[in-house]
Amino acid sequence: MAKRALVTGITGQDGSYLAEFLLAKGYEVFGLVRRSSTVSLERIEHIEDQITILSGDLLDLNSLLTAFEQVQPDEVYNLAAQSFVPTSWTQPVLTGEATGLGVMRVLEALRHVSPKARFYQASSSEMFGKAKGPQSETTPFYPRSPYGVAKVYGHWITVNYRESYGLFAVSGILFNHESPRRGLEFVTRKVSHAVARIKLGLADELRLGNLDARRDWGFAGDYVRAMWLMLQQDEPRDYVVGTGVQHNVRDLVELAFGHVGLDWRSYVSQDDRLLRPADVEDLVADPSKARSELGWEPEVDFEALMRMMVEADLGRLRAEPEGQGSS
Repeated sequence: MAKRALVTGITGQDGSYLAEFLLAKGYEVFGLVRRSSTVSLERIEHIEDQITILSGDLLDLNSLLTAFEQVQPDEVYNLAAQSFVPTSWTQPVLTGEATGLGVMRVLEALRHVSPKARFYQASSSEMFGKAKGPQSETTPFYPRSPYGVAKVYGHWITVNYRESYGLFAVSGILFNHESPRRGLEFVTRKVSHAVARIKLGLADELRLGNLDARRDWGFAGDYVRAMWLMLQQDEPRDYVVGTGVQHNVRDLVELAFGHVGLDWRSYVSQDDRLLRPADVEDLVADPSKARSELGWEPEVDFEALMRMMVEADLGRLRAEPEGQGSS
């Protein structure tokens, strides 16, 4: 019989790539979607007929229990969260409920209904915050946002349930991973979309916050492979996943504009209103454990990633009806 995977956050960037990956592996895939008047299945519409969508909410334990009883999963991937860092300052309580306590609710449903299932928690490099890099599995956490703090709770409650109840529960501490499916609020997609609009004459300016922030950026399609590999191991262990290569936002901007033959300095300005109350300046992964134990290597480098994203946004805008590209 085909393995059954339950994916929370299946409508997001990572969820869509993971669903594609699992379907290609022969899994029966179930996606948990929160009922909302604004829910969008855009990222999974091309595979919607191959997956089963269930209603559930990380803020509602009963809905999670029902979903687990219905699916009886072999593997569970918890990718759902309030995942935009700036929003975590304007909605800190919601972020704590969904991104932090939501993990415990999923673990409670797992413990009571499917204790033999293997569980993956989407931890984040934002948990390291101010800690000096390169950051590995042994680097102490020093989060700098309500989102990072909530992710630390989700990470440690996963460790706690693994050690307390003998669950096969692991966390992947993933560094920034992007794609053409990234939301427009994230800096990589904000840049690629703006570059495409400027190139096509639909805009003439891009405003950004901290151009000196340094990150380890990779391709989301590579990172979902690491999630799956973690659940195929003999023992449950947590892993840092990243490229080990660091760039700053200025590098990102220069590369994206350069791809279409433009000088970024003619179009980009820094807007202090976009600066965070407490920023994370320096994140870079030490992924040696994932490489040695999982055999995982990223296949798409930073340059190829940004070219991919700019080309995708150019294609989208060119395909839109005249006058629609300025949104």
